[in-house]
Amino acid sequence: MIRRVVILTLTATSLASCSMEPHYVRPALPVPPSWPVGDAYLVQSEASLPSVTYQQVFRDTRLQTIIGQALANNRDLRIAAANIEIARATYHIQRAELLPEIDATGGYRYARTGSTSSTTGTTGTGTTTTTSNARTTTGLSADVGITSFEIDLFGRVRSLTHAAQNRYFETEAAARATRLTLVGDIATTWLTYASDKSLLKIATDTAASAERSVKLTKMRLDGGIAPRTDLDQANLVLQTAQSDVASQTTVLAQDVNALQLLVGASIDNALLPDSIEEVSPTVAELPPGLDSGILFRRPDVLQAEYELRATNADIGAARAALFPRISLTALIGFASSGLSNLFTNGAFNYSVAPNVSYPIFRAGAGRAGVAQSRAQRDSALATYEKAIQTAFREVADALARRGTIDAQLRAQQALAAASADNYKLSDARYRGGIDTFLNSLDAQRSLYSARRTLVAAQLTKATNLVTLYRTLGGDSQLEPAPGGPKPANEATPPR
Repeated sequence: MIRRVVILTLTATSLASCSMEPHYVRPALPVPPSWPVGDAYLVQSEASLPSVTYQQVFRDTRLQTIIGQALANNRDLRIAAANIEIARATYHIQRAELLPEIDATGGYRYARTGSTSSTTGTTGTGTTTTTSNARTTTGLSADVGITSFEIDLFGRVRSLTHAAQNRYFETEAAARATRLTLVGDIATTWLTYASDKSLLKIATDTAASAERSVKLTKMRLDGGIAPRTDLDQANLVLQTAQSDVASQTTVLAQDVNALQLLVGASIDNALLPDSIEEVSPTVAELPPGLDSGILFRRPDVLQAEYELRATNADIGAARAALFPRISLTALIGFASSGLSNLFTNGAFNYSVAPNVSYPIFRAGAGRAGVAQSRAQRDSALATYEKAIQTAFREVADALARRGTIDAQLRAQQALAAASADNYKLSDARYRGGIDTFLNSLDAQRSLYSARRTLVAAQLTKATNLVTLYRTLGGDSQLEPAPGGPKPANEATPPR
């Protein structure tokens, strides 16, 4: 008899193989198959995105150390890791509903009835009294049973499990996106600190040069050679440079604060760069490839696709809810008044109780649930397509900037060199009394502006490479751990 109950339960479980989910097909790429071409873009010869790590892109060991500290200490990553654990546990809880829950119970019952007496009547020989003696009863029971297991004939529970699985994968993709963004933010902030350090040096040098000009002009004013306006103009340059020194000092402190927030811990000053000229060459090129299909590797795109898969599974669950729901309750056990007789044939008992429930009238709620899940799927599809289009635009913008920044940087370097030479000659002519102070002042201002613009161009080139690294999203160092979720085009929910 036990065998029959077990066979019945396993048969009911095996019947749960039907699914009402729509067949999932990855939507067509809603962007051109290749990157834009034209004057603003470089000619690319690579066919695919290489497998890289952030160590290969950011080759300065100081920056690598800071990134490593951030991956270990950043609070956003800890939140993302906790969210992964929540999603994984939610998936396992939902998956457990595919199998029956088996419970074991045991019990002992003891009952005692007290003695009672009553007088029932009188006869000629005397009075008749009836007395009931005290009575004690005991009972033992041991049961193993399945309580309200749903036989998933129409795939409702299985579809919910698929949805939970894909949302678990979605959470992991979101965590990977957080890691990728964190690495890019740290690199950008570190490079920004380097450029601000260069700007501070330029401001300091200009202030020192302006201070010498003020002293010289004051001496010429005292000697009756220069007018007071020359001294006032020299002071203008000096005060501007000193103001920039104070401003850049503040900005440097704020850059350190931003880095410490990203890292989640204090930073050794030895890990900070000295200038943008020093660290800009340490950021390596990352070939983007010709095929825009590499955008499928971006974690935010993967995240959107997993949500699309989950909503597709929700449709199957909503459809299955329109059909009857069959549940099974089974109980196998023994009951006896004594322990010695508990597991004898006479003490054996069993029961199997299948139940069927079917909603007769729900005022259209079932069909509305299907319509709701379809609308959610359509929304997820639009979100997924927009994620790809946004990713394409970000990469195309980065490629456009990459295609022209070298020419701009060469022009800025030539401008800075020419400005330096012009200031040197103008200052010499002024000191020799050949030219006016106004020409020297204009040359000094032009040099100051050209040097600052050159630093900005160097920062733009370096951060453009960071942007390409982040927008292409192909860092193998930040992939899921072995045994974790697969990419969306490989992860197939079990059927």
